[in-house]
Amino acid sequence: MTETRALLVDAFTDEPCAGNAAGVVPAADDLTDGQMQAIADELGASETAFVRESETADRRVRYFTPEEEVDLCGHATIATHAHLFADGAIDAGEHTLETNVGDLDIEVEDDGTVWMTQNPPEIREVDVSYERVAAATGLAEEALRGASDDLPLAVSSTGLPFLVAPVTYLSDLGDASPDFDELVALSEAVDARGVYAFSFDTLDGDSTLHGRAWVPSAGIKEDPVTGTASGATGAYLEHYGAFGGDIADEMTFEQGHFVDRPGRVRVRVQNGDAPRVGGTAVETLDGALQVPPTDEDDILEA
Repeated sequence: MTETRALLVDAFTDEPCAGNAAGVVPAADDLTDGQMQAIADELGASETAFVRESETADRRVRYFTPEEEVDLCGHATIATHAHLFADGAIDAGEHTLETNVGDLDIEVEDDGTVWMTQNPPEIREVDVSYERVAAATGLAEEALRGASDDLPLAVSSTGLPFLVAPVTYLSDLGDASPDFDELVALSEAVDARGVYAFSFDTLDGDSTLHGRAWVPSAGIKEDPVTGTASGATGAYLEHYGAFGGDIADEMTFEQGHFVDRPGRVRVRVQNGDAPRVGGTAVETLDGALQVPPTDEDDILEA
């Protein structure tokens, strides 16, 4: 393969150059791991999804950041299926997707909205101090403590683990100035991929919360709008009875405004079941990308 089709697709938004940009390579069966990593680095999106054939599902997707492969990415999953639907490659309805964390259910609605069912949640409280979280995130320690009466610091995973940290006010979130080396160390200490901080103080009165996500261990300083973290946080809210046990059938998480990439994630969680996250996506770039040579091509004969 000398070239491949590659796209940039903005997920969790209806507007171009907003939400979270994902690379999408819709025909990646002939690409090696090294080529996929190089293409992800070239595209520069936080994650690039490579669509491949699957023996257990309708399709397989592998996800690469510019630095490494990751097991799951919500916004790239939404972006991929939104593109395949818009391109006529798939129809509206139910689909299955093979990932590194298992096979997942995907639903595409007639209007192009994509829903991703994540894995059943795993939630655990962690022995980490507010002082350490404050030092790593740049959030004020009092802002973390002030939101902690019923909502502890905990790691929640629906495919990727995130340390979930409630914060008192939106202004506290905006004032965050992370130390990314400390964030990597904190994530490793609690066995999480990154940190998702949120406040119930929102810009839009219809939103449930406002979130920010930092994932420097994967080479992503701040992920603008995160599907995997949103699903994990929705499960966390239900688990700890954030709304007095009366959680809404559907929540809306706003994110990305502090990095000029605003977006909205629709989140559905009920009775501890696997969360569903949904949204729309917009294609912003579609072209042919020259595929780099394989590692074997670079070997010099003596």
